[in-house]
Amino acid sequence: MKIQVTFDINANDILSVSAIDKSTGKENKMTITNDKGHLSKEDIERMVQEAEKYKAEDKKQRDKKILDKCNEIINWLDKNQTAKKEEFEHRQKDLEKVCNPIITKLYQSADGMTGGRPGGFPGGGAPPSGGDSSRPPIEEVD
Repeated sequence: MKIQVTFDINANDILSVSAIDKSTGKENKMTITNDKGHLSKEDIERMVQEAEKYKAEDKKQRDKKILDKCNEIINWLDKNQTAKKEEFEHRQKDLEKVCNPIITKLYQSADGMTGGRPGGFPGGGAPPSGGDSSRPPIEEVD
């Protein structure tokens, strides 16, 4: 008895096996798939919808965090107009600590959508940094 066996694996990792008995001409075929560990189309669609939902919630949280911090700093400024330079600088750094990571992330995502233009806008620059020397100096008042 002489048997010829052929194997074929396609791009979707589906294995097809056929065996032919040369003496009788009888042929058997079998297909083996690997369904374990793969997501169904429904699972993928559900995950995409959840990601969109969480994306909107994340944006709301970022917006709220920045707005709350800005309101906190504005209230402090209203109550402490005679504070020392160091106190103003401390509050500025406190605001930057909250806002800069969020703004940097926004710039990076905008950069990916605009083909690599800095800042995501024509003529735009990099996101603000802590040591920006183009800001007007804070003057101490006696």
